[in-house]
Amino acid sequence: MASNRIGRINEEIQRELSTLLRNLKDPRVQDTMISITRVDTTPDLRYARIYVSFLEPERVQDAMKGLNSAGGFLRRALGQALQLRYTPQLQWVLDDSITYGAHMLELIHNLEVSEHESDDQD
Repeated sequence: MASNRIGRINEEIQRELSTLLRNLKDPRVQDTMISITRVDTTPDLRYARIYVSFLEPERVQDAMKGLNSAGGFLRRALGQALQLRYTPQLQWVLDDSITYGAHMLELIHNLEVSEHESDDQD
């Protein structure tokens, strides 16, 4: 039953942070397409790992610095929105699963093109 509660809290944190990131004034974060892929909160609600993915790989380092810099502001805004006993400390983790998936789709697409070309030649 406790894991179900943590799951709901993780979803709420993800939803609120997505909204807060759109309104953030930091140009390092504002000019970058950021997607929160997953949130993992510890059972005591002290820490939350936020897994983020970026559409533009060349801006990852600056955006991560911007997210770490805005962590205090985001934590305070999150605490006001969720009204939990403890507002978790945010730990930003780079998640490259979307980039990896796009790369794999590109490889599959190139493979299909190569197979069709070899069938046409026979």
